Amino acid sequence: MAPSLPQLLIILVIVLLLFGAKRLRNLGGDLGAAVKGFKSAVKDGKDDDTAEGATPNAADTAAGQGDAAGDAAKAEAAPADPAKPQDKA
Repeated sequence: MAPSLPQLLIILVIVLLLFGAKRLRNLGGDLGAAVKGFKSAVKDGKDDDTAEGATPNAADTAAGQGDAAGDAAKAEAAPADPAKPQDKA
């Protein structure tokens, strides 16, 4: 059950008495700065993701073509398994 308006006002008065108006004002400013920083970081992260997705690197491009160069790029990128004997063709 949600608190009603008189209950919220009583809670606000108690918080003001405990912490004081100056401390609450500073807390509000700090909270606002933190939210602003978080939003800008999320926006920068989305910008970085779209920039990385727009320009694939050379290994991805070569691997997607399915030619000899792509096969060589895949072979170089894959780690060698020491338990399996490798072909020397």
